[in-house]
Amino acid sequence: MTKLAVSILSADYANLAGTLETIEKGGADYVHLDVMDGCFVPNISFGAALVRSIAERTDIPFDVHLMVEEPDAYIKGFVTKNTEYIVVHQEAVKHLDRSLELIKSYGVKCGVALNPATPPAVLEYVAEKADQILVMSVNPGFAGQRFIEKSLDKISALKKFRDSRGLSFAISVDGGIAQGNVGRVVSAGTDIVVSGSAILEAADPLAAMAGMKAAMGE
Repeated sequence: MTKLAVSILSADYANLAGTLETIEKGGADYVHLDVMDGCFVPNISFGAALVRSIAERTDIPFDVHLMVEEPDAYIKGFVTKNTEYIVVHQEAVKHLDRSLELIKSYGVKCGVALNPATPPAVLEYVAEKADQILVMSVNPGFAGQRFIEKSLDKISALKKFRDSRGLSFAISVDGGIAQGNVGRVVSAGTDIVVSGSAILEAADPLAAMAGMKAAMGE
């Protein structure tokens, strides 16, 4: 069954506790944490201190997405009791195999994110180590962007590659996902759907979560 990760990038940070309560009530499988440094992407979000604070407020597992340069220097800081995945960008690391091993050394599942222009072929020699492959269906850095339709082809290609090799990584998709397109995203082979603004900026976030899950086939 496809899981739902709610990104808090679009949250009201002045009422983050309320946002977490909503996410819990809505039955989210993960809190998706978009960490941005203003260098790898043209925006700044939040750091390890906030993530540790959030971990004290909820028991929902964390899916940490590091959109930062030199992520190896920051990985340890995002390891909390809630952290299930830490995902780094293939485009941001010099030695991807080493970065994945570093994440695993902290007892956390590791993942690789691919920007829209990055082909799945770059994973040829590291896919067996990855627990998650994150397909960026927008150019990373900002919430509320339009879904890139070619992402569906990339999802399908990743699923075919995974199945042909007998691998087990989860396929995650992040960017521009709403009730109107999530069915196609799931049908293409997605295991984890990441959605933020379509839920947290809705007039009724709980209803938006319910609608999203229904459209996912739950």
